[in-house]
Amino acid sequence: MEVRKAATALVVLLLAACGGGSAAPSPDDLGESTGPPPDLETTATSPELLPDLDQASPAAISVVLREGREHLAFLSAVENMGVGPLLLSGRRPNAAEPEMRARQIVRKADGTATTYVLEARLRFIVSATHRHWHLLGFERYELRTPGGEAVGRDRKTGFCLGDRYDADSGSRIRGEPRRAVWTQECGRGQRGRLRISEGISPGFGDDYVPLLEGQFIDVTGLPPGRYVLIHRANPANDVRESSYANNAASALLELGRDGQGSATVTVLATCPDTASCG
Repeated sequence: MEVRKAATALVVLLLAACGGGSAAPSPDDLGESTGPPPDLETTATSPELLPDLDQASPAAISVVLREGREHLAFLSAVENMGVGPLLLSGRRPNAAEPEMRARQIVRKADGTATTYVLEARLRFIVSATHRHWHLLGFERYELRTPGGEAVGRDRKTGFCLGDRYDADSGSRIRGEPRRAVWTQECGRGQRGRLRISEGISPGFGDDYVPLLEGQFIDVTGLPPGRYVLIHRANPANDVRESSYANNAASALLELGRDGQGSATVTVLATCPDTASCG
């Protein structure tokens, strides 16, 4: 009976996340209280309705002095432009395990779904701006010279995924729900959870403002010159997508020094859908 309830909950959740239902319990109540259901097998001929993660170009770029260090701060955002939602479910056997194993739930055209075990993990993160479960390694930031030499990278732990904004409020894409579905806070303050669910619906995006936990690269002492800031979603291609061609975006920067030697930055160009800029 409990298995049936869990499977029913998943179907309701998938329909809501794909725009197939107008009223459904919150993702918090569905995915997180019942936990991930058993794998749902379907025929091989039924196509998968996959997400398509589109990495936005770096934005709101500046240099901020914090505790004697120069931080290149920026806004990042990832949008789901696919026909299916990104649905992730994490679980662990007991609270002694520090991390949850993640699984991706993929809806299929015949209305059923299947799940895939990912390499990704979820961890409860405590910082000045966070106290909830993060999906590790979902997005990475790095700074390179125009010739490709790496000179800096982020130290971000992970992300709480959700429908934070409408990617294009003027139009709707196939599968986009009428309103945001994933509005939960990833188990905020609930370190003892054994199961959790996170996601991004088609047509919605998840963004992170500058200087939020890990939203910067340390550029202390970096010499003046041109550099390329690269943002990359799903860097290990762990999450199944319909396309990986738009997973990276970049910005060409001019790093300078003022009369006091403090770092300054000028954005020369932004380059969507590519890690090469300028």
